[in-house]
Amino acid sequence: MIGKLKGLVDSYGEDYVILDVAGVGYQVHCATRTLQALPAAGEAAVLSIETYVREDQIKLFGFRNDAEREWFRLLQTVQGVGAKVALAVLGTLSPSDLANAIALRDKATVARTPGVGPKVAERIVTELKDKAPSLAAVDPAAVHLAGAVDEARAPRPLADAISALVNLGYGQPQAAAAVASAARSAGEGAETAQLIRLGLKELSK
Repeated sequence: MIGKLKGLVDSYGEDYVILDVAGVGYQVHCATRTLQALPAAGEAAVLSIETYVREDQIKLFGFRNDAEREWFRLLQTVQGVGAKVALAVLGTLSPSDLANAIALRDKATVARTPGVGPKVAERIVTELKDKAPSLAAVDPAAVHLAGAVDEARAPRPLADAISALVNLGYGQPQAAAAVASAARSAGEGAETAQLIRLGLKELSK
């Protein structure tokens, strides 16, 4: 099984790259984001590889790193998600953005992927919710706060601040995460206006 390839970029196709390794050209299928990150033809590149062996073909999938490959594998544990859909998700969202979306149950972000409808997006955030937090850069408090807002249990200043950020065009999970961070910085008793100001600063990072 091939787990890694290092060579020179020979050429590109619509959804693949030909990688020349010691004179042998390997056709490696990649997500859009991965292809865009690879260098021009003739330059060196390294890809983590997932090898699929079928009765009638051997297919290689390439990723910028092992973490991205792990997400490819993890996505396919979800009912209805095969290699094509998993690759499309990784072509739309970076691993960290995907992890954050799952941790915050943000199915709308996942559904931005072409070919992924609301039902599949719902299954992804539901079935992977216990696996994603360890891979996400999301503070557990943000996840808790996002849930509290969904259930209308957040303290009034926090809820008002999140509502204000949502009205400015931010998604609720992103707004909740920003306000959670702002609340930690400001401490207890912070006013809504202060939370909004700190939340905006957080979102601009």
